Amino acid sequence: MSTIVSTPREQKVKPFWQRQHFMPYWLLAPAVCVTAVIVFLPMIQAVFTSFYDLVLFKPNASRFVGFGNYVKLFNDPVFWSALWNTVIWIGLTVPLQMGLGLLTALLLNREFPWRGLARALVIIPWALPSVVIALMWRWIYDPNTGVLNDILLYLHVVQTAVPWLADPGVALYAIIATLTWQGFPFFAVMILAGLQGIPKSQYEAASIDGASAWRQFVHITLPGIGPVLATAGLLRVIWVANSMDVIFVMTGGGPGYATHTLPLYAFIKARQNLDFGYGTTIAVTFTLLLGAFVAVYLARTMRDVER
Repeated sequence: MSTIVSTPREQKVKPFWQRQHFMPYWLLAPAVCVTAVIVFLPMIQAVFTSFYDLVLFKPNASRFVGFGNYVKLFNDPVFWSALWNTVIWIGLTVPLQMGLGLLTALLLNREFPWRGLARALVIIPWALPSVVIALMWRWIYDPNTGVLNDILLYLHVVQTAVPWLADPGVALYAIIATLTWQGFPFFAVMILAGLQGIPKSQYEAASIDGASAWRQFVHITLPGIGPVLATAGLLRVIWVANSMDVIFVMTGGGPGYATHTLPLYAFIKARQNLDFGYGTTIAVTFTLLLGAFVAVYLARTMRDVER
């Protein structure tokens, strides 16, 4: 008995939304919708709010001011002080975390007794909540009961107790030390994973050729963990730039404006002063600056990878 085989023209053509190559888009659609509702809609609303003089305790006085808030922003000395503090905050914290994380990863990559326990303990600063860390280091820095001053006085490093969080010239750097201690385990874990992906045969060949430990580090280790450093560094820049909880708990932005960063300044204006128009203007400006930095960073990273 002969069978009838339908030709491609006789087969029913499926609608475009049922075709197989659209399946990934259908699977991603729920996540994209949730992201759009939770992230992008508030961002758009924040941009529109920045064009208004909107103070919640004066709702009837709300009015459209266009770019008036941005003009006011660039004439605000506190904004420029907070911007400079943000640059110092990111420029010191991320390299210190990366350097300390690299050193820790190199040590944990060696064979020694209780290495597994050491790898577990090094995660503790990263696992603790930021508020707990801020309160703990606030006690450490306390000029009356803090352990740091007790140690320095005992070693005769200082003659009198140092008000770490009350001195405008020291407070920001004290908080940077706190966040460095909290964040270095992230780099340690990421770099340790990258180190374990480098074949040991490369070190053996370099050792046979007479390469010193330093040359092996420069020509084998650093290129091997380069992509990890680039990715982890970018993620940490974004996280540190937006971090304000440790500063808020430890100093509240003081003394004066010494520890004000742009996210904290926006929070204080919007949530404490209820000036949502000016607060969102600060937030939008900071987002644009951070986005520009990330774009330049990614462009340079991709160019280096292509080379």
